[in-house]
Amino acid sequence: MKDEKINIEKTIKHWIETSNKDYNTMNHLFKTKDYHWALFIGHIVIERLLKAGVVKATAQHPPFTHDLRRLAKLSNIEFQDLHYDWFDTITTFNLNARYESYKQAFYMKCTFDFTSEWIGNIKKLRKWIKGKL
Repeated sequence: MKDEKINIEKTIKHWIETSNKDYNTMNHLFKTKDYHWALFIGHIVIERLLKAGVVKATAQHPPFTHDLRRLAKLSNIEFQDLHYDWFDTITTFNLNARYESYKQAFYMKCTFDFTSEWIGNIKKLRKWIKGKL
């Protein structure tokens, strides 16, 4: 796949557009109090934007990973330490909502206050990353 020639602008646009759709879904899930799923989709919102950044930086398809810290580093965007802390936490939303052994504990953790705080952080990251793309 590394030697494959890609349409960089089209691929970046794809990642941003799908992130925007997921952003709308995240907000809808939050409003309907599906907090754990809202955070799961919030992870995907950020993941897709970072993948756009990887394409922009490397002119290649991004790797198949959900690790936001890894994608952030590959994007060559200069993030703040706080952002990396957020990436680490937001990455857990993917794992915790996906795997049965984590779901119940994660579901219990996703109160209105916890979810509100992290949806806010996701929104801040989204805006910041989009400004760099």
